[in-house]
Amino acid sequence: MEYRTKEDLVADYLREGIISGQFERGCRLKQAEIAETLKLSITPVREALKLLEAEGYVTRESHHGVMVAPFEHEASDDILGLRVQLEERLVRAAVERIGDAALAELAVIGKDFEKAVASGSRTAARGVNYRFHCQLYAQADLPQTFHFVKILWAKYPFDVINKLGGRTDRAVQEHRLLLRHVAARNADKAVLAIRTHIEKGWAELRKHLQAQRAAAASASAPAKTRSSRARAA
Repeated sequence: MEYRTKEDLVADYLREGIISGQFERGCRLKQAEIAETLKLSITPVREALKLLEAEGYVTRESHHGVMVAPFEHEASDDILGLRVQLEERLVRAAVERIGDAALAELAVIGKDFEKAVASGSRTAARGVNYRFHCQLYAQADLPQTFHFVKILWAKYPFDVINKLGGRTDRAVQEHRLLLRHVAARNADKAVLAIRTHIEKGWAELRKHLQAQRAAAASASAPAKTRSSRARAA
């Protein structure tokens, strides 16, 4: 992936780190440590954080500095629809424009994703997953659309989805299917594959959250019963 400026490099490093879970939601981002890791001065780090704040990846707290932004679960349904619409557009354009060299690189990243999943490292798998989608969407040559997608990614619960049992294994199969259609230059099937990939992840998350809420309600029921009996006595 090419970067126009040092700020772009830092911003993409942090986006990947946040989406992968390397930088957890609510944690503080220390500019000096980031600069040291990337062997850069503080200035591009500071500018990158301003960009990520505008995109919604980070927030500034008066006494805590720059923090990784929390998720807004109530907005996830709306974000899902927008993701599907914009990412379908990117995939269609990418299929029409992708060259052999970029396709070969995408295939390598796909294999790296499979290796990361097989290793059991969810953080590594999410990081490679981010690079897979970035490599594919960059081929669309629709920078504004891709920019809006990155903003949506900031608000999407990737870390929760990829903790679901077997989700990353299923994502491997979904990536393989998507890559097969991209390689065949079949835009319609590639668009259907990306829609299915996004919607399946969200459907699994919603089922998981519903089960959590049901379990919490069941656990609280005996306590409420005991409280009612105590009041009656």
